[in-house]
Amino acid sequence: MADIASNIISLKQQIPTSVKLVAVSKTKPVSDILEAYNAGQKSFGENRVQELMQKKDLLPGDIEWHLIGHLQSNKVKLIVPFIRLIHSVDTFKLLKTINFEATRLNRVVDCLLQIHIAEEETKFGFSIDEINKMTGSEDFLNLNFIRICGVMGMATYTEDTGRIQKEFRYLAGCFNKLRREYFAEKPWFKEVSMGMSGDFKIAIGEGSTIVRIGSLIFGERK
Repeated sequence: MADIASNIISLKQQIPTSVKLVAVSKTKPVSDILEAYNAGQKSFGENRVQELMQKKDLLPGDIEWHLIGHLQSNKVKLIVPFIRLIHSVDTFKLLKTINFEATRLNRVVDCLLQIHIAEEETKFGFSIDEINKMTGSEDFLNLNFIRICGVMGMATYTEDTGRIQKEFRYLAGCFNKLRREYFAEKPWFKEVSMGMSGDFKIAIGEGSTIVRIGSLIFGERK
């Protein structure tokens, strides 16, 4: 049985105050999330919209919800009213859908662009070329109800720390290039979401500003 409160305290001692800890609560019961919340954790990340919707109303209203998993266009309207940050925007079509739903509510939604940095083909994400093409388009400039706050990436699932470091370094390089070329006048473009339970220290070393940690808080998934 994981001691959730002491795990959070321990992690916060290892993570610089400039880095946000998002507790990944996917598959975890409401009671576990409440235990983390009572230990001072306010930001939680869910992978699936359906699971997030089931939990949200059973938990305190000041929780900051992050959507960190692959998002289907038909689920966007469910989360737009309350989501704090969508980490996993991986196509221009999805970005336009988020903007459409946000426009209807007159609410600006914060998003990260997910960049494919891993060896595995199964992981989602833009290539840097696709982002360059998108950000240069008139369509993109007309998206007034989304705010691009930075980038997100997932490293290859491997024990090769050199490979992980290289992928995180590449993501940080993409962030710096985009900030320089497209977002220099946008002070909110400042987030690099990378690093999970197994590699968050490497990620922080390479410039992560948000780490997404599940098993080190809640214990291994069953």
